[in-house]
Amino acid sequence: MRNFAGSLSRLTIIVLSIVAGGCATVDFDSPKEPSYVITDVDGTKLGKVALEWAEIHSDQTGVSPLPEGIDALGARLRLIEAAELSIDAQYFLMKGDTAGELFAGALLQAADRGVRIRLLLDDVFTTVKDDELELLDQHPNIELRLFNPISRRGLYYLNYAGDFSRANRRMHSKSITADNSMTIVGGRNIADEYFQLRDDGEFLDFDVLAIGPVVAEISDQFDDFWNNDRAIPVLALDKRASEKDLQTIRDQIAEEMAHELHPIYERAVNSEYMLELINGAAQFYVANAYLIADEASKLENPVGDEFMTVANELVAILEQAESDVVIINPYFIPQADGVEFWRGLEAKGVDVTVITNSLASTNHVPVHSAYTRYRKPMLELGADMYEARVDAVEKSSTADKLTLHTKLMVIDQRYIFVGSLNLDPRAININAEMGLMIDSAEMAQEFMADLENGVEARTYKLRLDERNKLVWETVIDDEPVTETKEPLTSGWRRFLSGFYRVLPEGQL
Repeated sequence: MRNFAGSLSRLTIIVLSIVAGGCATVDFDSPKEPSYVITDVDGTKLGKVALEWAEIHSDQTGVSPLPEGIDALGARLRLIEAAELSIDAQYFLMKGDTAGELFAGALLQAADRGVRIRLLLDDVFTTVKDDELELLDQHPNIELRLFNPISRRGLYYLNYAGDFSRANRRMHSKSITADNSMTIVGGRNIADEYFQLRDDGEFLDFDVLAIGPVVAEISDQFDDFWNNDRAIPVLALDKRASEKDLQTIRDQIAEEMAHELHPIYERAVNSEYMLELINGAAQFYVANAYLIADEASKLENPVGDEFMTVANELVAILEQAESDVVIINPYFIPQADGVEFWRGLEAKGVDVTVITNSLASTNHVPVHSAYTRYRKPMLELGADMYEARVDAVEKSSTADKLTLHTKLMVIDQRYIFVGSLNLDPRAININAEMGLMIDSAEMAQEFMADLENGVEARTYKLRLDERNKLVWETVIDDEPVTETKEPLTSGWRRFLSGFYRVLPEGQL
């Protein structure tokens, strides 16, 4: 036994040595020039629109909802096309799919017009290849940085594991701003599933297009991350591209934009909403609005309450709720402290409603697994709980699966918070998040009216039966339906959900 233990110990030392030796780190001292938002934009088309808005509405913000994916894509493309001086965009992930190509093509065309492009992407889940990002970065008017990247030397995933305490901290923020005059903030990344471009599934998501003083707040937040030590120029990671390569990708994108991408582009930029926006008929809610955002320094410091700006400010606002709070979020893991927080709101007469994913609709089974611990406690304290029906896609949609990805709260049918924040420990404690707090009773009440019209048809309502067992209730084809196990799931998916309960909640 002693010999076996000694051999095992030596083997452990060898494995750890290989891991340590195989881990490569990023040079965070790579040279880069700081840059900041361009504020002298009054002469641009968007700047003039912003000035006209300010003359009429003073210090109030205009907010236009973007609940439809194709509208959200069209709004981004139109914003890029309208820019004359600058585009600042930051996203948690970007893929090299149709949406990614349309986005990259529009940025290249803007750069050709002389627009300064700053594109900041979180590294871990961005799947566009480095050499393709480097090609974009070669354009003299485009600068691309990766936030908190993993070293490209050696084995990528080994590098992630070897530097886990740093690499685990991610920028989850999402925004795009043109000429420091108009911005889009919300839950969508740059990938097909967020813009109704996939047949196998559709993400139900939500953004807002905004104009007014809140835009400057978002630009300042972008600068904070852009100039942070963890925002690394993509070429500092692996220099491989050549000038010839850039022309090749430009020709390729131009060819695709002219042919296979063109119908999608036309559908996006000429949707009913976009035409109303261009013609001045689209509705902008006039509201007091402000940005709530974690600072980049949150990701450089140990996890602690003092750095959780978004969570702390939201808690302070929610504590002032008087009548009702509606939470729409794909991932809901309140933990014990959160359950007590919601219990306190219910105890003072605030109705709490949670709408989240079902096991069938979620795209993260481990997160749903942790959430299942809190369904009964939330129901017992008096909250209304709903889960999305995976088959509740619109009849006009080509997708066959719905996944809820919206991150939104409505408080007292007056305040709306919309942004990147998931309600799980990772988002609250570990990642950096952002969102807009919008004070508009008109917008909140119209949103709630739309929600109430659709919630019964697109969700299951949870309740506890006389045996204290969960049941799921909905209406399908005007007939009431009751399920006694996770609806529309296979035995294997239910097994995985149970199996993943061994994972630590703090990382979900």
